[in-house]
Amino acid sequence: MARAAALPRLTWLPATISDVRRESATATTLRLDVDDWPGHVPGQHVDLRLTAPDGYSAVRPYSLASAGGSGTVEITVDTTPGGEVSTYLTQGARPGHHLEIRGPLGKWFVWDTSDTEPVQLIGGGSGIVPLMSMLRTHDAQQHPAQMRLLYSLPSAVHMLYRPELASLHAEGTVTFLYTRQPTAASTRPPGRITADDLRQHAINPDLKPSAFVCGPTGFVETVLTLLVGFGYDPERIRAERYGEGSST
Repeated sequence: MARAAALPRLTWLPATISDVRRESATATTLRLDVDDWPGHVPGQHVDLRLTAPDGYSAVRPYSLASAGGSGTVEITVDTTPGGEVSTYLTQGARPGHHLEIRGPLGKWFVWDTSDTEPVQLIGGGSGIVPLMSMLRTHDAQQHPAQMRLLYSLPSAVHMLYRPELASLHAEGTVTFLYTRQPTAASTRPPGRITADDLRQHAINPDLKPSAFVCGPTGFVETVLTLLVGFGYDPERIRAERYGEGSST
């Protein structure tokens, strides 16, 4: 299922921020201009390095949000309380600022577009970022495989990529699962993802779908248990976890 990942670039490449887009009160998308970017596969990530004038440097990994094969490099950063890198990227970064990236990286948590089986995406919080790359790739290529997303988030104000996901929600591709404060239009009571959510909104396991799950560790472990109980083949499930202090 993950045969076509782009070869990693292990050298640091200079990058210039070309656009800064606020996604929520705490999250920002940065578009980067990178010379000689080899392209990436949806689900991959990059290492990002910032270097201060005194020579101090910090490196953090960030998932790529842009469509694979597009040549566009975008990351979405959610502020980590007390995080020096995420705070700069979400609050201080401006077009024209310079940094370095290394990648693309990752060969396992990637969607191979040569596969045609259905794909179920399940994201919690900022775990939506690599899944958004998959959705954008699917849309850009008008891919024939069925793809759906279950997006778990506290409330609508925490939503990333609102215009795009609202459009996909209207088409029936995306379902929002609010854990704290649902919208007025939501008929589902607030709460964590449940087996009933999968029965109502996930792709039927009889269709032998692949699944990609990304989010906080506790969320991912819960979803994996639910998916297997629902009938998904464990060999067709890919998961990416992050915990406190993560840069996803």
